[in-house]
Amino acid sequence: MAEVEYESSGVPLEDYQLTRSDHRKQKQSEASSKRSEVRAKEARAREQADPEITRRKHEAFRRAWELMQKFKTPEHEIMRWRVRLYCGHIAETRRHREVATPTTHGPYSMQCPECGKDPSVIVAYEPIGLAAEPPPPPPKAVPPPPSPKKPTRAQLERRLAALEEENRRLRSQEAADDQDL
Repeated sequence: MAEVEYESSGVPLEDYQLTRSDHRKQKQSEASSKRSEVRAKEARAREQADPEITRRKHEAFRRAWELMQKFKTPEHEIMRWRVRLYCGHIAETRRHREVATPTTHGPYSMQCPECGKDPSVIVAYEPIGLAAEPPPPPPKAVPPPPSPKKPTRAQLERRLAALEEENRRLRSQEAADDQDL
C-alpha cells in the first residue's frame, strides 16, 4: 500500500473562521440535500403505488447489504479525522487510509453529532490516526537451501578417474597386506 501524506486545513480547529467558500459549499450542500429529499419523496410515492417495486427494492437492498458486509474494510485501513463543521462544532469522521483529506472522497458534509445540523460541511480538518494498528507482517518463509549445481561431464570424468585410482591403490595395498601375513 502506498504511503499517504495526510493534510491538515484550518488548524487549530477551535480558532477557524468561516470563509466565503465555506458559505458557498454549505449552500450547495443544502440545495443538493433538498433535491435528494424531493427525489426520495417521489420514489416513495411510486413505491406506494406499486408494492412490487417495494419488494424488488428491498430485495436488492438486502443483497447489496450482504455483499457489503463480506467486503468490510478492516479497521487498520481506516484513518480517523478530527473535523470542524460549518455549524462550528468539532467532530470525528473516518475515511479510507489512502485518502489524503476527508473531503476528497466520500461526503464533504455530515450530520453534526452535537446540534444535528444536516448537512454541515467540513470546513477544517486534521488527521488523528488509524482506527487500529496494522497487523504485523507475516513471518518470512525461510528459503530452501539452493540445490547443488549439477556437475559437468568433465567434472564427473575427473571424479570417476580419481575414484578408480583410489580403488586401485586400496586393492594393491590390500594385496600387499595379504602377502605379509
